[in-house]
Amino acid sequence: MGNDTAVRRLDLGYLVRPAAETEGPQPRVEPVLAYLVQHDRGLILFDTGIGAVDPGTEAHYRPQRRALQGALSDAGVTLADVSLVVNCHLHFDHCGGNPTLGGTPILVQAVELATARRGGYTIDELVDFPGATYEEVDGEVEVWPGVRIVPTPGHTDGHQSLVIQQSDGTVILAGQAHDFASQFSSDHLARLAVRQGLEPPLPTYRPWLERISDFDPRRVLFAHDCSVWEPLRQSS
Repeated sequence: MGNDTAVRRLDLGYLVRPAAETEGPQPRVEPVLAYLVQHDRGLILFDTGIGAVDPGTEAHYRPQRRALQGALSDAGVTLADVSLVVNCHLHFDHCGGNPTLGGTPILVQAVELATARRGGYTIDELVDFPGATYEEVDGEVEVWPGVRIVPTPGHTDGHQSLVIQQSDGTVILAGQAHDFASQFSSDHLARLAVRQGLEPPLPTYRPWLERISDFDPRRVLFAHDCSVWEPLRQSS
């Protein structure tokens, strides 16, 4: 069941989201995080950091990049050690390191890849590059024992998360399914309120949270938030 699977967070820099996109009066600096999953069968890299972009996007987000190779080196591995790449989605700040991993299988939802290839969605050169090797996924799938891809649409139609079963509980790599742990917490509590029969009005929550909750997660990790969600009460 991959009980010895370990997850390590990788710091791949940050970007500055303009105030117009934050629903607040000021811009917001957001980390760009990837995750290295060390499994008995090999290494899975969940997201690959910030890629090269056009001048307009560069000026808009002012990304500060940390090289994927350096982050992996700090974790004691190299690009050649990566067995699989899983991108939560194909925006430039999640698939930016993919071109350095030519020949390595990239698992992505079929709808996400189709959307990216229609243009006007991401940076084309980060999607199709020499050695790009996609394994298209249609819905939920077990990647390796104890490691499962689960669709979590919302930020994009083809967004996906990675579910990892460990000996002390399940870890969810949620990517940008929610921007922040606090948002996930609010949705989680909204689901609880509905299940406990509280009278409306109640906030809605994303339907895929039902499936994520089936795994009884002990930790949920995000692409743009260093905070980690943990349940208020651990079930036995």
